[in-house]
Parts: sequence; C-alpha cells; structure tokens
Amino acid sequence: MLLKYFYDQRLAHASYMVGCQATGEAIVVDPGRNIEQYLAAAEDNEMEIVAATETHIHADFVSGARELAKRIGAKLYLSDEGDENWKYENLEGYDYQLVYDKDTFMVGNIEFEVMHSPGHTPEHISFVVTDTPNKDGAGGNRPMGVFTGDFVFVGDIGRPDLLEEAAGIMGTAEPGARRMFHSLKRFAELPDYVQVWPAHGAGSACGKALGAIPSSTVGYEKIFNWAFQIDNEDEFVEALLAGQPEAPVYFAMMKKLNKIGAPILGHLPRPQELDMADLERLLAEGAKIVDTRENEMFALNHIAGTLNIPFTNSFTNWAGWLLGYEEPFYLLVDEDKLEEVMQALVSIGLDNAGGFFDTEVLAHWAHEGKELQSYEISTPDKIADQILTGAVTMVDVRGKTEYDEGHIPGAQHFMLGRLPQTFEGIPTDKPIVLTCQTGGRSAIGASILQAKGLTRVINLMGGYRDWAAAKLPTETNGH
Repeated sequence: MLLKYFYDQRLAHASYMVGCQATGEAIVVDPGRNIEQYLAAAEDNEMEIVAATETHIHADFVSGARELAKRIGAKLYLSDEGDENWKYENLEGYDYQLVYDKDTFMVGNIEFEVMHSPGHTPEHISFVVTDTPNKDGAGGNRPMGVFTGDFVFVGDIGRPDLLEEAAGIMGTAEPGARRMFHSLKRFAELPDYVQVWPAHGAGSACGKALGAIPSSTVGYEKIFNWAFQIDNEDEFVEALLAGQPEAPVYFAMMKKLNKIGAPILGHLPRPQELDMADLERLLAEGAKIVDTRENEMFALNHIAGTLNIPFTNSFTNWAGWLLGYEEPFYLLVDEDKLEEVMQALVSIGLDNAGGFFDTEVLAHWAHEGKELQSYEISTPDKIADQILTGAVTMVDVRGKTEYDEGHIPGAQHFMLGRLPQTFEGIPTDKPIVLTCQTGGRSAIGASILQAKGLTRVINLMGGYRDWAAAKLPTETNGH
C-alpha cells in the first residue's frame, strides 16, 4: 500500500492519497481544491486516481472531490448519514456512491470500512483501512489505520459547535458534544496499534488544541488525548464546549459550497493586471484593495484606504474573515507570488478577485507626488508608561479566550475578524494602540482602522507575549 501525505500549512489541512501498488489504483481522502498536487503525485508513483472521498461536509476549505470527479472521472464515496440538513446535493452527472456505517468498498486490494463518527457534524464518517491479501498473499486482514477527518486529531477532537457558530443551526452544539462522547467510545474499541490519520493539525479552528504531529495511534490518543480522560458524559460536554475559538465567518460559506458543490475551476484563475488609473478609480469607489506585503513594509508606507493582509501562513484565515464572497476585491501583490496567493484564496472559495496591482505601483504612486500613509510601530518597553497612565487607548484584537486569560490593563476587546463592523465603538480622543499576542494580528487591525479613517494608530510589536515577559502588569477576566 502507498500512502502519500499532503499538508496545506495555511489551512492546517491534511489530505491523503492511498494507492494499491498491486493494481495501480488510488483514492484521495479529504482532498483540497488544488487537485494538481494529487495528479502529480499519482503520475510520479505510476498510479491512477480512480476515486475520491471525504469524511464530512467541510467548513474550513473547499473540497476538491468534485473537481477530481469532473477532471478525471473519479468515483465519489460520500456520507449519507446524519439528518436532512446535511445531505450532499447536486450529484447528478457524477459517478458516486452514498455510504453508511459499516459499509465497505475497495480500491484495488485496499478495503475501506465506513465508521459513522458523529459529533463534529451529524454526517461525519471515518474510514478504517485494511490492506487485504492480494493474489501473491501479501497484505493482511487486520486494519492498518483510520482516517478520522475532523473527529479525532492528535491531542484533541473536533468541535461540535460549528453548526451553531458557522451555519446558524441553533441548539446543535450540546447534542453534537453528546454524540461525540459516544463516538469516542466506539473509536476506543479499535486496536491500539491502528494509526490515526486526521484531516487537520495545529492552527486549525476545527478544534482548540490540535497537536503539530501529523499522525498518531489509537493507543497513544487513549493515553494522552484529553478527551479520553473524562468518563462522565456531562463533564465531557462541558469541557468540550468550553474555550473553543471564534469560528471564522467564512465557515458558513464553506458548508454551503461543499454541500451543493462549488464551481468547478478547471484551472487556477488569473486576475487581470490593473494600472494606477484603475487604482485611483477603485479607491474612490470604496473597493477592497488588499496589500499582501509584510506588515513592517506596509507600516512604513502604503496607499491610504488599502487593507493589509500579509501573505503569511495566516493569510487564508484572515482573508476569509475580512473579504466577502459577493463583491470583488483587488490584490496588491508581487507578481511572482500571484499564483500562490490565488491558490490560497480559491482554497476557501474566494474566486472573486477583480484584478491585481504589482507592488511597483507604490513607487509610481509616490513618483506622481501622491501621498503615502504610514503608522507607528512600538514595543512594550517604549510605550508602557503611556499605556499604564491612560495616555493612549488600548485595543486587544485577539480571541475572547485569549483576552480573558490575560491582557494589558485597560485594554478593550475588539476581535480582529469583527473589527470592520465594531470599530465605531473605539474611542478616538487619544492615539490607539493595537495589540494581539505577538503583533501580527494587530498589524492587520491597524490597517483596518486607518482604512476607516482612524489615522492615529500604533501597533504594539511583540504584543501581549513581550508585555507579559517584561513582567509588566496584566489583568485576567476583566479584573
């Protein structure tokens, strides 16, 4: 058996290609929208991808299953478990099979057994994989591993509240947590040696404490995963629902697109390059123009009205929070990075880039005598006195759990993803100092406020981490 691991760092998303070396057939599990990586791996390993499957209707990225089915005719194996709210739609024209608990299907000599594992979502399934004997007697009759999707991660389990937080289906979090409790009991019955192959790693918003190790075993998780240490159902539910991070607003769109089927791309879209006249016009119209440069470069000089989302590992997440799916947005980006940026955007269905500007437009803008904007960067040691004496307004843009666990005295909480809608609540009579954990999120926040006309902003580089390390005063839970 061949097992290939693919990891999208920006989405903290893991997908897999499983191939039968005896027959040359392969399947992709939980594929992302960038299917070129699977096609290339199949060619390199002399495999033919004959099928694609996914553990559930994903909320954090656009599935590539239908893209594979459309491009190469891969057969789809999709869950038909769960309630009527979460059934796949618009499957006409595809070769597909709806599967249920204890169903099995073969890819070459490799057996996939479906295990219904509700909790994260009602329709969630896992796949127990066995490399069965081939004609030469190789393989065995015992399971090798289990693809757990968003059910069991390394060190954590999937959150059950996304149907409420992202999809707006109220009253589903607690029942989901209780289903998760019972799903884990069944998972724990698998042999300890069975490998665990999850769909996400550290940094994913589909759980609250995912490990960075790509895989584990059932036995290891039973010993070290917190979720297996609580035997009381009510205590488990309380622990699972507590402290979950804010669900990105784009998750609701992902659920919709993956349920009904996202548009088939065929190839990566390339937006048209625009010129300075277009830039002036779009700024006057109030269009969203995203400057993808590093936050330090943006702070030094940028065009007023532009939004800074640096092209880092967190780019996709914040693009999902801050860019809409209805109106076009425009990119300011180094042309040699354009393809990679577009790949990140379409991975969450942001296909509506209306055009791009090469970063050289900044030099042309200055050459024409047009004003460039900047904002101040400071550090805890330089600005602590002003903060502690109330000479500035402190704004903390971290998640609520982070804020509650510890923040700078007097800091007001305005979570970054919601800042464009809530910024009017920030007092403007003093300079505004923005902070997060290290200075990355607060830099984005500074660009949001400046684009909204609040020009007296300062980014606290090093953020709460460096503030606390310097033994400066802190508060917890508002005290």
